[in-house]
Amino acid sequence: MNTKVNEIKEGLQHFHGSEMFFQIPLIRTRFTSGIKYLAEVANCFWLVTDTSVIARSLMDKSYFITIDFKRLTDDEQEKFGCEAMITYGDGNDLIFEKHRYSVTDFPLDELRLYFVDNTLMLPSEY
Repeated sequence: MNTKVNEIKEGLQHFHGSEMFFQIPLIRTRFTSGIKYLAEVANCFWLVTDTSVIARSLMDKSYFITIDFKRLTDDEQEKFGCEAMITYGDGNDLIFEKHRYSVTDFPLDELRLYFVDNTLMLPSEY
């Protein structure tokens, strides 16, 4: 595991609850301090925007949405034709959508986020 990944994982452990919210102006979804940290340190504002847009479109299916990023193994990449996948579900094994990403520079292999009440957050901030 490289230094950057360790730094990100260690930093994410410091977020519990959130007193400050930020907003994506065009779509008016909110995100927490932990998500802001993640976006800045991992340079993944694309992830915040993509997941917010898609999760918001799924709000009629569930009030609580889990978002799971997963970098695929070599075998999975060959099978699915992509480098990473983001799965949107209800947290109880019901999958609403899966989105494939041909290429990604996101440094983590896996990450779970929650989208609740129009707000994107880390699980520790729920």
